Amino acid sequence: MALDDDFPGLRRGWGWVAHLRDGGTTPWDRWSDDGAAAGRYLPGAQQLELLRRLNAAGPVDAVLARRVLEASPAGRGRLDLELAGAARPRGFGSAPVDPADLPERELLRVASALLAEDVVAAGLASPTRLPRPRPWRRRYRLVGDPMLTDPRRAALAAQGRPPGGRDARTLVLGTDVGQMLVDLWTARSLSQGVQSWRAWLDRASRADRLPARIDLARTADHWGREVGTARVHVVLDLDAVPRLTRGRGPLPGSPPLTADAVDLARRVGQVLGVLVVPEERRALLRQSLVPRLLDAPGEPLVLPARHTGWVRAHARRTTDDLLEGGYAVHGRLGSLLPIDRPGVTEPSDPGVLALALRLLLEKK
Repeated sequence: MALDDDFPGLRRGWGWVAHLRDGGTTPWDRWSDDGAAAGRYLPGAQQLELLRRLNAAGPVDAVLARRVLEASPAGRGRLDLELAGAARPRGFGSAPVDPADLPERELLRVASALLAEDVVAAGLASPTRLPRPRPWRRRYRLVGDPMLTDPRRAALAAQGRPPGGRDARTLVLGTDVGQMLVDLWTARSLSQGVQSWRAWLDRASRADRLPARIDLARTADHWGREVGTARVHVVLDLDAVPRLTRGRGPLPGSPPLTADAVDLARRVGQVLGVLVVPEERRALLRQSLVPRLLDAPGEPLVLPARHTGWVRAHARRTTDDLLEGGYAVHGRLGSLLPIDRPGVTEPSDPGVLALALRLLLEKK
């Protein structure tokens, strides 16, 4: 509401803004004191409630408070919402709201935009200089589950054993199909962007077909046609990868992330998608954001029970197709069947918001 439209509710709103800037945590519906205008318009209800929750979680410095109040919500959703009681009724647009009634996803739109700014500001580390490739290294390529292949490929390259080359042996890496679905959604959350876990998984189940990246039989068949069946190895025992690639010692896997941590990275990545090019978005998420999420409290993501049936059917079909294809298999084909794992079946908006508040309050 503009300065030239002064009335008691608006003055009460400016009083609450001053209270929040000073670190206050009183909810809007319990606030009654007036204050002087500190700008042309009151900040939106999403920004004000986010600042109140930040104040409740820990001390907020003046710079962060200003950034929160000036931020714009990211992604799809309503624009800045006016405070109920601090705005005159209008016949158009969204109705004013009590900030306490806002769902966490509205606050996350503001928090994700701020975290994306922090990630861009942190920038990327200087590229690590890799050793010269060893001339007598074994030629290989790693395909399949991206959360299994990516860290092992990077570790092998750091040993002077980069992938590719003539007559390369193709290793198709996988694990139980339920976990591979989690892994693929995680990888896309940390790179190109993806729908929410529930929406993405429901879409995959309706299609009744495994995504190509984790369809091990389809992947093996593709590379069998390219390089010959004898050069394709299906690897379900990941301890076999160093031997098959002549790597030194055990190779690292992907760092464990909780369900809420992955979902927060997904939301921040959506904002980064409009700030930087795709290659930089992926690098920023993995280098600047993921390390800050490794000690996040919570449980990993697991396949919901409602999807176990179609996943088991595809695991059995994959087993049959791999046997029919005659590929060398390292590990048990039975390990493709989904297993019960401890964890949660989807991220929670309250948990993701709590993690976002924690990151915003961290001293960088």
